[in-house]
Formats: sequence, structure tokens, C-alpha cells
Amino acid sequence: MCVFVCLCIYLQIFIGNSDTDTVVQHKLPHSIRTRYMRLLPLEGSPKGGMGLRLEVYGCTYKSDVADFDGRSALLYRFNQKSTSTVKDVISLRFRSHQAEGVLVHGEGQRGDFLTLELQRGRLILHLNLGERKRRSTGRSSVMLGSLLDDHHWHSVQIERFNKHVNFTVDGHTQHFRSPGQEDTLEIDYELSFGGIPLPGKPGTFLHENFHGCIENLNYNGVNVIDMAKRRKPQIYTVVSMNLYNSTVCNILHVDYTFKTI
Repeated sequence: MCVFVCLCIYLQIFIGNSDTDTVVQHKLPHSIRTRYMRLLPLEGSPKGGMGLRLEVYGCTYKSDVADFDGRSALLYRFNQKSTSTVKDVISLRFRSHQAEGVLVHGEGQRGDFLTLELQRGRLILHLNLGERKRRSTGRSSVMLGSLLDDHHWHSVQIERFNKHVNFTVDGHTQHFRSPGQEDTLEIDYELSFGGIPLPGKPGTFLHENFHGCIENLNYNGVNVIDMAKRRKPQIYTVVSMNLYNSTVCNILHVDYTFKTI
């Protein structure tokens, strides 16, 4: 049997067995992350009839997950009063059924800020470098994605070097240049995930907070959720939340007999 397999943008033809009990294995050259897999049978056995038994084995995947209930947040507090960075990398995966909510926020007294939030099911990245009055000359707002409140996992990565920024959502990247006065991003005290809490009022937020799950949250090489699970002093939790990890190896098993004419 010959089957054409489509995994997102990965296309390949696999040759199967020609009898009833021989097992044929195929190994992909590298791992692929996909939501859908499509099988197209091309030809069957010369003896007639066409059937398929398929097992797909996934790769081992380590997951650190935080479950935000709409009132909670994680605060990553810096060792010093403020931090000034030339380069930043923030990566995470999230899923939610709500169209609004702040995922990441940090700001400084100089006027700098970085905010990543859901608005009407789309992700918006707000960035301001060194413009105290936050005029349009110093602030950039970039929107990516749509229908991201579908309760499926979505991947996000923000890469910044000086004024140059790559904003990626589910493999789609938008490059832009921040027009601010500075090359550095200056953030005071802490970076918050899941909302923007008001000072001195735990659980109270300036914007609508995030309701859903965030997975494998990394800020400049720091695994924030893992630090929260290990109760590191740099991480402060606003309202209790569920923190858990899992190592998953998925196996997909399919039995199917194709109709013949």
C-alpha cells in the first residue's frame, strides 16, 4: 500500500506492506509539531482491497504549565531596583477561551514598557523605548494572529535586539523597528505574567487579566514557571494558582479500511 501523508507543510509518500502481517516502519528525519495530519491513499495491494493500520509515535516533551483563573498572576522580581537590557527573548505557549487578557507586562519610570495582550482574540505587542510621554514616535503596537481564543495551544516568541524586534505567533513572524529614543528596555522592579496588578492591592488589575494556561514560559533564559514551582524568592504569586509539569509521549493509533469500487 502507498500512502501520501501531509503534516502541515511537511509532505511525504510512505510505502507500506503488500501482505497482511508485515510491519513497515518509517522514521522522520526530525520532529514535527502539528495540529492536523492528513492521509491520502494512493494505491492498494495488487490482489485487491485497501486497508490501513497506523501508529504514530510522538517525541518526549517536557511541559511546565501555570493555570491562571482570571484573578492570578506571576511576578518575576529583579535582584536590583531596575534592569536595563539591550537584548530580550520571551517565549511561551498559551491557550484560552477568552478573547481579552494580559499575558506579559513590564514598565519603568523612564517611560519604557512592554505589554503582550489578547484583544478580541488577537495578540498585540506594545513596546515603548525611552519616550516618557508615550507619543506615537516612541511607541509601537503590532498585532498578529486571529481567533486565538479557541482553547488550542498557540506559540509566541518575542526577540528584541536594540530597536529591532521579531514578533512570532504560531510560526508567523513580523519584524519591526521600534522608533523610541533608546536602544535599551528599562523595566523597574518586576515583570508580570497573567495581568498587571495594582501596587499594594493583590488581585486587583489595571487591565483585564488572562484566563487560561501558559506553558514553558521563558524570559531571557529563565524558566519562570519552573522557578515558581520550586518556590524561588524571585517569583511572587498573586492569588494561588495551579502549577504542574508533565512529560508526554503521544501515541496515535488508527485502524481504517478504505472503501473500494
